[in-house]
Amino acid sequence: MTAVQSDADRRRRFEGVVAAVYEPVQRYLRRRTDPATADDVLGDVLLVLWRRLDDVPAELPLPYAYGVARGCLANSRRSAVRQERVVQRLAQQHRPGDDADDDDGDDDAALAEALEALPDADRELLRLWAWEQLAPRELALVLGISANAVSIRLHRAKQKLRDVVAARKDDDPSGQNQARRGGGAR
Repeated sequence: MTAVQSDADRRRRFEGVVAAVYEPVQRYLRRRTDPATADDVLGDVLLVLWRRLDDVPAELPLPYAYGVARGCLANSRRSAVRQERVVQRLAQQHRPGDDADDDDGDDDAALAEALEALPDADRELLRLWAWEQLAPRELALVLGISANAVSIRLHRAKQKLRDVVAARKDDDPSGQNQARRGGGAR
């Protein structure tokens, strides 16, 4: 068998698996999550099925696909929970107190300034992650690097942003941040 025939056979087999599992797996996912997440996870499932096509049992592709879907959905949920925790943590760090006179606009401006102080690559990574809500796997495709490298770079970029925000608050010449923390004159 030539490589072209082998590739054609593999493609035909994958198309047969997709024909057998696509709609049932889509219904399975939509019963468990919102339509947009279901579609994203379905894409992940198909990618896993393609990559692990040799492991898909010819006689039972649907149960195998359900198992893959279950794992992909769990990964998606864990990722969403982690992302929400980070967003909440960052939001708490940017809102120093419960003072009624705290201005969200000041916090937004401080965050924007801190973001601009980062290198271009870190800024772009953080924006893709926070604004476009891309998962590390998706960021890897956008940036042309591995998902592992994305996770490491994202962790480092978030830490740099935290450090810049903290340094700017400590260097605030108006003394407002010190007063909020109880360090200024009253």
